Amino acid sequence: MIDAAVRLCLEQGYGNTTVEQIAAAADVSPRTFSRYFATKDAVVMTLLEDFVQAVSDELDRIPADVPALEALKRAHIGVLNTVPSGDVEGLTSERIVLMLRIVNSTPGLKAAAADFRPQATAFVMAKRLGVSIEDRRLHLVMTVWASIILTACGDLVDDRDGQELGPELMVERISGTFAEFTELTAELPRN
Repeated sequence: MIDAAVRLCLEQGYGNTTVEQIAAAADVSPRTFSRYFATKDAVVMTLLEDFVQAVSDELDRIPADVPALEALKRAHIGVLNTVPSGDVEGLTSERIVLMLRIVNSTPGLKAAAADFRPQATAFVMAKRLGVSIEDRRLHLVMTVWASIILTACGDLVDDRDGQELGPELMVERISGTFAEFTELTAELPRN
């Protein structure tokens, strides 16, 4: 169903794709579709969730003494660097490309992705920080990281900067944006 949804969204546009069309393309009934996904948005967001789970697993393997934002950067880059080899379950370079194209070209999905706060990552980060899931410091880290990702990758729909759209371009963008962020924050006074 996910592959059928993605293919249809790319062929005819997200707004022109219906649940009924996705179900027909996947050779299931609309009722069967709705057992797995509440909306067509949920199908596309599943692509994002697969990525988030891989990042959360990678984040859990990063040493605890690595600062929070640096650990998030390393986890994202680690997963993205591994995707082309096929060693990340549920993720391929093609799925990363599709995720970027569909989410970033659909205003409603882009807004949903910007507001998306991955619970799996939040739980791992809360453990790293030694705080509860409701702690404001955790919320701050996750919000800052979401801003870095959105700034780095929110315009990626097609090839950019002489590179093909995909994990490698995301790595370059995340690394560059994180470097700019750390340069900006280095100027802040330390109290």
